[in-house]
Amino acid sequence: MDLSRPARAGLALFTVLGFVFLYTPLVIVLVLSFNTSRTFTWPPEGFTLDWWEAAAHNEGARDALWTSIRVALGATAVALVLGTLASFAVARFSFFGRETISFLVILPIALPGIVTGIALNRAFSSIGFSLGYMTVVIAHATFCIVVVYNNVIARLRRLHPNVEEASADLGADTWQTLRHITFPMVRTALLAGGLLAFALSFDEIVVTTFTAGAGIETLPQWILNNITRPNQLPIVNVVASFVVLLSVFPVWAALKLTDGSTAVGAP
Repeated sequence: MDLSRPARAGLALFTVLGFVFLYTPLVIVLVLSFNTSRTFTWPPEGFTLDWWEAAAHNEGARDALWTSIRVALGATAVALVLGTLASFAVARFSFFGRETISFLVILPIALPGIVTGIALNRAFSSIGFSLGYMTVVIAHATFCIVVVYNNVIARLRRLHPNVEEASADLGADTWQTLRHITFPMVRTALLAGGLLAFALSFDEIVVTTFTAGAGIETLPQWILNNITRPNQLPIVNVVASFVVLLSVFPVWAALKLTDGSTAVGAP
């Protein structure tokens, strides 16, 4: 569709304004993490690396970081297994209720986090399952499955099943076909989905709050718990900046792996 010059200029202007609206707060937090002052003063009174050094030695922040990494790795592992199995079932087989299953797999990421958190909290309590590390992993996996499912099923729908059938005709069994034909064709989609699942879990706070229980504190929770403490405010800025910078890589890598040709999130 050809656009007039004023229309193109207006579209470019609104695009720039959108990016400014989205990223200006992140840039401000990043700059303030180097501010010599302990308060949110703008412009910064000076620049220092002392707060980054203090954050690196903060035991609470380090423990919360390790907890977030463990939870994200666990949720990603579960999401890779279940999301891949679901995508193969929906993409490669015809059966009653297939579209319903696809809808139910995708639904968790569309629900408000507080609804998912409360529902899971009640479910765990009703079966006597104590809140802790495993409940957080299970809770995060419910929405991490979606990004794996979307990436893998998008790739499978672009790959004709004749290739796998030809492999079987040439004498390969199911596992040989999976190992030598199917897996190489979908591995970048799997990796992209895994990276996005990790990033999604690492940043999550609402569902975590309802399913973590005592003694479990992820990095986003640590930020929330310390943001109102004046002495901790500079370190909170550092940790928030670190989370933003750490979250950029999985998203960028996922886009590069899929090359913009498959879904990388919810539809």
